[in-house]
Amino acid sequence: MNIENAQLEVDNWIKEHGVRYFNELTNMAQLTEEVGEVARIIARRYGEQSEKESDKNKDLGEELADVMFVVLCLANQTGIDLQQAFDKKLDLKTKRDHDRHHSNKKLK
Repeated sequence: MNIENAQLEVDNWIKEHGVRYFNELTNMAQLTEEVGEVARIIARRYGEQSEKESDKNKDLGEELADVMFVVLCLANQTGIDLQQAFDKKLDLKTKRDHDRHHSNKKLK
């Protein structure tokens, strides 16, 4: 599935199962909460913090999908073609960063 299709699927889901999109500020708060859940899992599972027993069954993929869902909501409600924006960003990063990363001694 490409990003354009994902945006359409989220929009259809909102129309079929939701009442409406939460407003942009509410979705921004929701996004912050979801990113925090991702950070908690990564900090405890891959970082130096100890993982609580209650966190061991948390699904990182599910939490990342929650982040994506809210990002897609924000793109839809603000009129952003996220596929176009992503393609443009990837092109920019490719042109700007190709040599920079290959010559980064820290990455060898």
